[in-house]
Amino acid sequence: MNSPGYKILRSFARFWGNFPLRFLYVFSDILYYIAYYLLRYRRSVVRKNLLDSFPEKSKSEIKFIEKQFYHNLTDLFAEYLKMARISKEELDERMHYENAELLEELAVQGKSVFLATGHCGNWEWFGKAIPLNTSHNGIAIYKRLSNKTFEILIKEIRTNHNNLTMLESRSTYRGLKQLDDRHNAVFIAADQSPSGNEQDYWTNFLNRETAFFNGPEKMAKALDYAVIFVENSRIRRGYYKIKLIPVTLNPGQTASNEITEKYVRMLEKAIREQPDNWLWSHRRWKHQRKNIA
Repeated sequence: MNSPGYKILRSFARFWGNFPLRFLYVFSDILYYIAYYLLRYRRSVVRKNLLDSFPEKSKSEIKFIEKQFYHNLTDLFAEYLKMARISKEELDERMHYENAELLEELAVQGKSVFLATGHCGNWEWFGKAIPLNTSHNGIAIYKRLSNKTFEILIKEIRTNHNNLTMLESRSTYRGLKQLDDRHNAVFIAADQSPSGNEQDYWTNFLNRETAFFNGPEKMAKALDYAVIFVENSRIRRGYYKIKLIPVTLNPGQTASNEITEKYVRMLEKAIREQPDNWLWSHRRWKHQRKNIA
């Protein structure tokens, strides 16, 4: 794309990406005070989500989690600015893998895999690092943006310096079928809020009845992809631990909704262990279940 708007945004991203993270974290500290105290960015959404999810916690505990979440959120913004220029060596230094050999074992077996995660830790860095840390063909599922210029720029930032393939969510199955001659590692954030209809999978999640997409489970069974939960936890500022936990290596042998339910329980456990590490500003419970029998 050669539009002036795209060129300006790309230059902006590359400019900020040249700065070291220690400098960008100073910017993050300033942004935290602006977002939390001045703009009060989605504070009512975050506070309600936390109160409803952790009724057992005191008001002081909730406020501590809330503030830490906003620190993490602005750090994520700073780290996203770095993505345009971050090297493989720096990603390797900042992302520590546990059970990484599981991916290579599956690759040797000729087995493709869904890497199902939530909006925990730095999911963007993990997605960018997938093709750099496995012999699988790296694929990331994304949701189309209304602004075409932003969409093209974000795809460029996610795929520069690697061979990551981006598939739009509405054409995922068709795209994977076209790539079935390869061994694929497909990164998908499976905790986004679906439309809330009766075709979704409903379960209790963080103290509330919650809808989840069951598309990843259906595709795993149809394509015979293994499913791995990616636990993305924060070690300290700018450093993350990636733990790969099998959900199922043989999806065809699982019962209906078993894969989705296991994923939900693993995600919930990770959030409860590190509650400030999830994306609480997301309006996750905007839909209510209808026509309950």
